[in-house]
Amino acid sequence: MLPSADSQTDHSRLQRAVDQAIQGLNGSIVLIDIESNAVLASSHLDYAGTELVRPGSTLKPFVLAELLKSGKLDARQRLLCKRPLRIGSLRLDCSHTADVTQLDADDAISYSCNSYVSEVSLRMNADELVQTFKRAGLDSPTGLIKNEVTGRIQSPTSQQRLQLAALGERGIEVTPLELLEAFRKLALGRSAGGNSPDQAVFEGLEHAVTYGTAHAAYVDGMKVAGKTGTASSAESARTHGLFVGYAPADRPQIAIVVYLPQGRGSVRLP
Repeated sequence: MLPSADSQTDHSRLQRAVDQAIQGLNGSIVLIDIESNAVLASSHLDYAGTELVRPGSTLKPFVLAELLKSGKLDARQRLLCKRPLRIGSLRLDCSHTADVTQLDADDAISYSCNSYVSEVSLRMNADELVQTFKRAGLDSPTGLIKNEVTGRIQSPTSQQRLQLAALGERGIEVTPLELLEAFRKLALGRSAGGNSPDQAVFEGLEHAVTYGTAHAAYVDGMKVAGKTGTASSAESARTHGLFVGYAPADRPQIAIVVYLPQGRGSVRLP
């Protein structure tokens, strides 16, 4: 069982765990209660609400969820991973192993396939993609801190720019807190249950932690759902790492964001 959000002892235990995990690292960790949106524990909370970063692959669940709900994507359709992947001047090869060659929607999330997402993203137009991000709250304050910065979403002006935005590589910058709020909303949708069209996204987020690119977040005895993201900084070629998720995967109670500047999303914390 997860700690109760109403227990001061449990709050202290969560805070100690956060402090231990982030010790010696630059960055931020924030945990919130999914129902109340209350902060349960945090490290550098203000930093998480004022730092604008490219979100990288953490956007993939929202892109695929919108395509599935609109009927533009069949969750069971398998697509070939086309390596090497080049979009404009950028090379964005997938991080999954080369033996993963054909993927459906679940696989595309669990293995974070750039090729799959960039291909299906072209089934959306620029306004549909922008509105998908806006509905997720990626340009809106969360209200968790004062003097909060809000995200920037540019409307793609070409197919290549649309693909790069869908991959969180260009045209969008958000705060870690905005990502946390977006995944909180996603988890609330999961809590509603039922056979929703975007069920494959929720399964992919759980599988990402079980055996996919977010396996560093695996917790023995608990189902965790989440997504990693690694993207270059807008100021330099250095990457930053993100992990956003919730637990338990089937009955979400707590959501978490981890942001590590000059890191990678797959890094395992101590």
